[in-house]
Amino acid sequence: VQLQASGGGLVQAGGSLRLSCAASGRTFSSYGMGWFRQAPGKEREFVAIINWSGGSTNYADSVKGRFTISRDNAKNTVYLQMNSLKPEDTAVYYCAAYKSVYKNYVPSDPNGMDSWGKGTQVTVSS
Repeated sequence: VQLQASGGGLVQAGGSLRLSCAASGRTFSSYGMGWFRQAPGKEREFVAIINWSGGSTNYADSVKGRFTISRDNAKNTVYLQMNSLKPEDTAVYYCAAYKSVYKNYVPSDPNGMDSWGKGTQVTVSS
């Protein structure tokens, strides 16, 4: 599956952004989808993840209560709604896809992803 993230930009602290990740192919609904981010000089880190049906999700502690991941299998798209943004949320955000035989499996390890899209820059000013 090929992935294309969009929706990044510059926003003031406390503001909101919604990222989208469009997937190609007819098998999108068989993939779990995740969002990861990488700030300058730091390793790529887990943000949020959702299983194939949308019934299982997981979030990094740093974004719980502020970010929401969702998906629309009819549109082959996964979203990341980001509210109450903080300067420390500044990073390049990447979407990724994974397959698992366990339907409710929602991994947080970036090494567990099968496909990656190009990132979209999110910058939060103070």
